[in-house]
Amino acid sequence: MATEEGIIIKVGSSTAWVKCTKSAACESCSAKGFCDTMGGGGSKDTVELEAINAVGAKVNDRVTISFETSSLLKVSFLVYMIPVLFLILGVIIGNKIALLFHYDQSIFAILVGFLFLFAAFFFVKAKGKVLSTKKEYKPKIIRILKQ
Repeated sequence: MATEEGIIIKVGSSTAWVKCTKSAACESCSAKGFCDTMGGGGSKDTVELEAINAVGAKVNDRVTISFETSSLLKVSFLVYMIPVLFLILGVIIGNKIALLFHYDQSIFAILVGFLFLFAAFFFVKAKGKVLSTKKEYKPKIIRILKQ
């Protein structure tokens, strides 16, 4: 289970927005630019995220949030591996179709491969929206450190 510390900046009915300072692990992460885009308005040194408020934290409370490692691995596979697998599948299918219709194999394999790659991006986006509604894929506030 991965944990981080942050400060509550806004509270909703069952969730809270937490402002976290980026850790040293963020510098080596290949998705650090994505966090700035999707993190909800964080600066270069901070990121804001929505977490399940399981402990009833209030605004300005310093809290510990946790992420399920298994969920993080599943999402990482979805984001990084599915597009690659779709691309490879598209190239293989494009190559087979080119043989059937007597097209140039290389060009047709590349075209179908990229078509599958773009389809993968739409699939990942749709699946991401579905997963973002599930509690096991959201960070959870597990402890109030300072009120």
